[in-house]
Amino acid sequence: MKILLINPLTDYFDLLETNIEAQLCRKNETPHFVHLFVKTKKEFESEMKKLKTFIKKNTSLIIWVSWYKKSANIPTDVSEDVIRNYALQNDMVDVKVCAVSEIWSGLKLVVPISKR
Repeated sequence: MKILLINPLTDYFDLLETNIEAQLCRKNETPHFVHLFVKTKKEFESEMKKLKTFIKKNTSLIIWVSWYKKSANIPTDVSEDVIRNYALQNDMVDVKVCAVSEIWSGLKLVVPISKR
């Protein structure tokens, strides 16, 4: 599986407790899995627009979007609803939510099977 990390946490590999460096996408490779970390709605929308090319090349692409949890008390205009609404307007759906760390949440986005 080829993995694309966008704005990863400095301790990302420590959180995973495994080394995935050999799986990281190189230039001109199409990922199977993307983990995108965003701090603002503008940043989220900008990065998602850039990912549209990969989604067209690989409709089975998995995108995890992470943003600051409300409980982290870090100002952000990103929320689960912002991500979900964007996904629905762009032929994607959310299928899972999780805690990534003490301050980051994650929402898994995919293209519905009916649209692949």
